[in-house]
Amino acid sequence: METGFSFGYPFTLRYYKKREISEYNRRQGEKMKVVVFGAGALGVYFGGRWLEAGHEVSFLVRERRKREIEEQGLFIHSVAGDYELDEPKLILHPDEAGSCDLVLLSLKGYHLEQALPFLKLLVGQGARVLPLLNGIEHIYKLQDELGEDAVLGGLAFIIATLDEKGHVIHTSGQHDIVFGALVSSQQEMCESLYQMMEKSRMNAALSPDIIKSLWQKYMFITAFSGVTTAANLPIGRIREQEETLQLFRSVLTEMKNLANTFQVGLEEQDIEETMERIEGLPYEATSSMHQDRRKSLFLEVDHLQGGALRLAEQSMLELPYTAALYALIKPFESGVVSVAAKP
Repeated sequence: METGFSFGYPFTLRYYKKREISEYNRRQGEKMKVVVFGAGALGVYFGGRWLEAGHEVSFLVRERRKREIEEQGLFIHSVAGDYELDEPKLILHPDEAGSCDLVLLSLKGYHLEQALPFLKLLVGQGARVLPLLNGIEHIYKLQDELGEDAVLGGLAFIIATLDEKGHVIHTSGQHDIVFGALVSSQQEMCESLYQMMEKSRMNAALSPDIIKSLWQKYMFITAFSGVTTAANLPIGRIREQEETLQLFRSVLTEMKNLANTFQVGLEEQDIEETMERIEGLPYEATSSMHQDRRKSLFLEVDHLQGGALRLAEQSMLELPYTAALYALIKPFESGVVSVAAKP
């Protein structure tokens, strides 16, 4: 089995803010109502753990995934303990969910634009959105579209995939969500979320500086996904080649410099800690995007490396190593590479 990392208005919010604070004060210890947007490995794993803990969880899915789950069932096979999701609530439209407390957004970056109308409906019904996408550009996009108060900061660290039946295979001890408030009005909601996660079979951390945590992961995933996918090699082979490992470090440096144009405060120590982490990964470990290239699936290169280049352009900063990775991966983005016939 391959080893991959999934590490990630037309209405006013004023009444919702006031109402939410009073409701959460009253509802301490009560169950949360969650909509998981996207039933891939990450969404099913964490949604399933919350369902296991007694919370009300719905999965917003497409027709094809709904049929697959209805035919094959939904299971989590995990080193942390197996769990069968017995008749999970599957919905095709936000109207079927009604009001909810939280939307766990676990889509690929290239599906974000299509998800926005549904997210606006859910936020309009009182939800906050916790995105676990890789990257950083989506945070600013969601804040612009949904309002700053509606969008929490979050990232996931988990090694999981779907098998041929659409069941989750979780193969390591990591099943972590790091999250936090992006604006001060979200703090109480984040504390309630932490209570929910703490009582579920997973690890959770409430970050006091979630934007820095997001950029730290973005720095890592841009280099990790970019180098493994462009080289078409696992991290062990990359560690063995001095020049390729130096490319990895150069991308980390570019991303650190980009983060600091947004006043994030990444340091050289962040790069050194990332390199140490790379040394500790299994030889065959690779990125989710490299896995997708192997499977001829659509790649997140525009969301990850492309997003970094767009942010760099805004900051009038050049990222030559990241740009080179982007250019090398781009031909594989659609999952099918056409080869021109020889004359």
